[in-house]
Amino acid sequence: MDASAPSIALVISDVDGTLVTTDKHLTAATRAAVRRLSEAGIGFSIASSRPPMGLGALVAALDLRLPLGAFNGSTLVAPDLTILSETLIPAAVARDAAARLTRAGLDIWVFADGAWNLRDPRAPYTDLERRTLGADPNVVSSLDPLLDRAAKIVGVSADADHLAACETSLSAALGEGADVHRSQAYYLDVTPAGAGKGRFVETMSRRLGIDRSRIATLGDGGNDVPMFSGVGLSIAMGNASPAVKAAAQVTTAGNDADGFARAIDEFVLHRAAT
Repeated sequence: MDASAPSIALVISDVDGTLVTTDKHLTAATRAAVRRLSEAGIGFSIASSRPPMGLGALVAALDLRLPLGAFNGSTLVAPDLTILSETLIPAAVARDAAARLTRAGLDIWVFADGAWNLRDPRAPYTDLERRTLGADPNVVSSLDPLLDRAAKIVGVSADADHLAACETSLSAALGEGADVHRSQAYYLDVTPAGAGKGRFVETMSRRLGIDRSRIATLGDGGNDVPMFSGVGLSIAMGNASPAVKAAAQVTTAGNDADGFARAIDEFVLHRAAT
């Protein structure tokens, strides 16, 4: 690390695969690391593919006080989960995406109107999502009426290789109409184009008056890579893919080995102390 680099004033972290363990828990070490950031006068926020409802428990557990990025950053929310700004997927794009995901044989979830909407409440990964969000889905007979106001569409599959192929084909088909990324090996997210985590970093930089050179970002997935561009410090988790690690400046331990806490101590607070 460059000892002459500017000190970090703001840390922005991904959640699943980064801030929490694989079983979706905040460890004692992670909680303590966030407290140490606060004690050092360093701001902390999160950018997640989760909807706003899935961030409330983290706000309470970590005493978060800055705006948060939901739906990969396309929806900006206050710590009380009030929506500060929101970008939706254009209706035509949402309908095209849903049709293609259906033809690919994927289960589909639509996040719209503040709810997690689906057709089959017993489909794969619904129990995991219930635990993650701390909420039940809204079961509907048809998702079509929701596609005019979708904040995020998710294709769900236990077949990771098939989902990876779907990511490639759907991204090519939608082009600049939407951002397409896997937030987990089993979730393929469709979110508003150009309104992802990279823009969330830009928004926080402007909102707080903190130069990007004084921002550190942490993540493990392809949807986190846009956060790495142009910031002072980018940190990939040990559980990230080789491509994600290559996009970051440094790599820490995995999310099940307190990699977040280690990164805060080794890379962020160490720089602040030098």
